[in-house]
Amino acid sequence: MAGWDDVARVCLALPATAEGTSRGWRQWQVRGKAFVWERPLGKKDRAELGDAAPRGPVLAAYVPDEGAKRALLAAEPGVYFTTSHFAGYPVVLCRLDELGEEELTELAGEAWACRAPRRLVAEHLG
Repeated sequence: MAGWDDVARVCLALPATAEGTSRGWRQWQVRGKAFVWERPLGKKDRAELGDAAPRGPVLAAYVPDEGAKRALLAAEPGVYFTTSHFAGYPVVLCRLDELGEEELTELAGEAWACRAPRRLVAEHLG
């Protein structure tokens, strides 16, 4: 399904967005604040997730709040997941290769709106 080039295309179509890297991983920022980023799993993550740990690329994205995070995790557990590292943070992890174009566009747009300045969000979303 989706790949990193798709993520770049979708994210860079949003206003005031730039691509950069952090620790060698790609990330997309709005006015200097990351909203979507590549998040490979570490040893601790893999140990925690066990057999449920994805083998493919993992994307991290901000969501509006913990309620939105829980809703995504419950609605599509084959796509969205989390680890204890993100407990208490409005961030969801997803199996990029299980994410469709529409879901990627919605997730990136919502993540962008969570991190962009209010005025920019108002200008873009009307």
